[in-house]
Amino acid sequence: MGTPPLSPATEQRIALLFAPASQEIARTLLRKECGNNLPFCAKQDEIAMERIRFAALKLSGGSLEKLRDAIRLAKIDWRDLLVAAGFADDIHAHTRWLPSRSW
Repeated sequence: MGTPPLSPATEQRIALLFAPASQEIARTLLRKECGNNLPFCAKQDEIAMERIRFAALKLSGGSLEKLRDAIRLAKIDWRDLLVAAGFADDIHAHTRWLPSRSW
């Protein structure tokens, strides 16, 4: 399986968090660095990856540097990323998170 694409819900959150000039970089980081390359995620599709990708986006607050930091954490142990984002105790918490436009 190749790297899962970004889901429409992931695209929506990118558009809210990142200014237009940074959105493609954020997309590329999530597709290439926060996908099937993560531990135990080899067979996950774009919907299954939302929880981890949303956590990275939430911690980024619209900053590419913070997004890179969140992805680095996910590569070590994405469960720590879920805890940091507040998505660890409720498997549906990420679906209720919708950021306000931050740019």
